[in-house]
Amino acid sequence: MILLILDMAEKIQYDLLLKGGTVVLPDKIVNVDIGIKGEKIETIGDFSSCSTDCCADNVIDCKGLHILPGVIDTQVHFREPGLEDKENLETGMMAAAAGGVTAIFEMPNTNPLTINPETIKDKLNRASRAPWTDYAFYLGGTGKTGPNLDKWEQDIGICGIKIFVGASTGELLTATDEEIESVISNGQRVVAVHAEDQFIMKENRKNILGDKKDVALHCKWRSPESCLSATKRVVNIAKKYSRRVHILHITTAEEMEFLKNNKDIASVELLANHLTLHAPDCYEKLGTHAQQNPPIRELHHQNALWEALNNGVVDILASDHAPHTIEEKAQVYPNSPSGTPGVQTLVPIMLNHVNNGKLSLQKLVDLWSHGPERIHKIHNKGRIAKGYDADFTIVDLKKPNTISNSQQKSKAGWTPFDGMDVVGWPVATIIRGHQVMREDELISPIGQPVKFIETL
Repeated sequence: MILLILDMAEKIQYDLLLKGGTVVLPDKIVNVDIGIKGEKIETIGDFSSCSTDCCADNVIDCKGLHILPGVIDTQVHFREPGLEDKENLETGMMAAAAGGVTAIFEMPNTNPLTINPETIKDKLNRASRAPWTDYAFYLGGTGKTGPNLDKWEQDIGICGIKIFVGASTGELLTATDEEIESVISNGQRVVAVHAEDQFIMKENRKNILGDKKDVALHCKWRSPESCLSATKRVVNIAKKYSRRVHILHITTAEEMEFLKNNKDIASVELLANHLTLHAPDCYEKLGTHAQQNPPIRELHHQNALWEALNNGVVDILASDHAPHTIEEKAQVYPNSPSGTPGVQTLVPIMLNHVNNGKLSLQKLVDLWSHGPERIHKIHNKGRIAKGYDADFTIVDLKKPNTISNSQQKSKAGWTPFDGMDVVGWPVATIIRGHQVMREDELISPIGQPVKFIETL
């Protein structure tokens, strides 16, 4: 990328100037200034010869800070409509913006289910009322809706198709090969998959869990075998139709070994939780607050996830923000629901891993910005480049902080990382040139639907 040295003679008036920061570009990390005009990145260059008063209406001093492409969290559950006691679109997006996230992709397991154009339109209307981030929604794929997906998937605001091979109920459960094939054989957009084998889990629950109340058994009956079986079934069907599939929240060493040889058809997502917590420690410390699907597993699985991440097998990192009330989580296992909040803690948790040498900052940016752009074919987001949306997550890599329940904007009001000390913190969220969060304070909502190349 060519960096420009500007002088007064150019007389360019920018709406916003980010000055003096360390910028993560697609190919390097460099100290450089960024000029924004309207909602787009206009210039990446050296503004030292310019009088900032003349150059820009608004200047943000980013000295000592890193400017990242806006973080895109491609898996969140904001529960609206129908489950607003847990979360709604406004509070979910508030939590995202507070955590440095600039865009979210939300899941279809709401009430009613998001499985047709009418329910997508309803979500878009609801999101527009207080949009603290940009947003898009998955269209739920089912055996019944499969034949219509090729035309429905082109509607505005849809980021892809989502299927649940396990861990869902009602129409969203797509457990058989026939149902999976009905979805994958219709359409072109990427199909995101919750890959747990419903049939294996049903037998395991009877034989392994039985009447026991021990949450530590969550990662036993929801076994690695069930995940590998579902992933293999989906990939084999995807190859039959040359359809892109995106396997969500991988938790097992076995799946990573299989997927590294099937990257031609399947992309891979990891969650911050699975990279940070491990069994049995998490269940001993957190109880049902560590319960999620697929489950947090033993350390040897986590080590395999880290190895796959750093070896290029993993494409996307997300939070799978899935809030439940404290009262619900307090129920005796297995009556307690699965899922944990995470959209607000994604950035600090992962920056802390960067500071601990687990991955590079450039690798992290690739996973939560460039990766979503590639896999979902997002239009003009995911990187810092001229003409792209002026979306930025500005972070202080050296800032120590302690994650706490009291910080959380989510309606759930808790995090499994309460009390965790981290180094690295988001200090500003900028969406299309507008400051949405600064120093932990939310300013004003500005979000709109994310655009995709396949639907322009």
